[in-house]
Amino acid sequence: MHPAVSVIFFTVTSGAGFGFLAMIGLGVPMPESGPGAFLACLVAGGLAVMGLISSTFHLGHPERAWRAISQWRSSWLSREGVCAIITLVLFGFYALFWVFFGERIAPLGILVAIGAAATVFTTSMIYAQLKTVPVWNTWMTPACYLAFSLTSGILFAGAFGHWQSFAGLSVPLLGLVALGCAWLMKLLWWQNGGRATLEAMGSDTGTATGLGFLGTVRLLEKPHSGQNYLTKEMVHRIGRKHAAKLRIISLVLGAALPLALCLLAMFATGAASQFLLVLAVFGLIAGLFAERWLFFAEARHAVSLYY
Repeated sequence: MHPAVSVIFFTVTSGAGFGFLAMIGLGVPMPESGPGAFLACLVAGGLAVMGLISSTFHLGHPERAWRAISQWRSSWLSREGVCAIITLVLFGFYALFWVFFGERIAPLGILVAIGAAATVFTTSMIYAQLKTVPVWNTWMTPACYLAFSLTSGILFAGAFGHWQSFAGLSVPLLGLVALGCAWLMKLLWWQNGGRATLEAMGSDTGTATGLGFLGTVRLLEKPHSGQNYLTKEMVHRIGRKHAAKLRIISLVLGAALPLALCLLAMFATGAASQFLLVLAVFGLIAGLFAERWLFFAEARHAVSLYY
């Protein structure tokens, strides 16, 4: 699949934003002052909104994006839009009470967290539902999206807040656990992707053309003399060497670096620990951009068998 920059930016930033929204909604200790609370809400909501806006740049007619929510009964894209709007509206009310009255309404926060998780899940299902892309068509796709969103949210909240522990765990330790689980899930996803090929699913040029009953089918010429929408958006090739390098980059920046910084933060205190978590956030986001680029670039759509 063609790795569009707008979609990559969307999935990474909105995932981090909604993850941060979820952590705020769950009541993790954050700055209680008006300016501090406002800045935390601005960053969380800003990331989510920027990601959603960037996704419209990939549409042929961005001005018609609002129509997407009308098909929520059958479209995961529409469900994503509906969930995002509901979550952001709820978070708006939550933020107003927090910033102006210093009160964090727990029941409303829980609804925000549920809505944020639902939004990330619906985003992942846009891809996981596609049987025409075997590598995406697995329960591990939404699991990875949710795991990375939660991990981003934990690190953002830790870098932004003033909390030393949550649910009995120190923040750096919680970040270590979340990072380990998220990247372990991604490694399993990559392993499954090596087996979930079109050929393994029984698809080849013969099934793509419907001529397989005649024998082995080979393409003499391309179906079109020039480029079209399908060849631009659905067909993309990346060399194994380049893919391997990008995997290493994503693991170094998104896994090894944040894990090391969280480990150091466990033995630091105060501002030093918080600064290390800030660096861990930047490392994770950088690694996720490489991981998400590969997510699209390595995916083979069934239409590629024909083109």
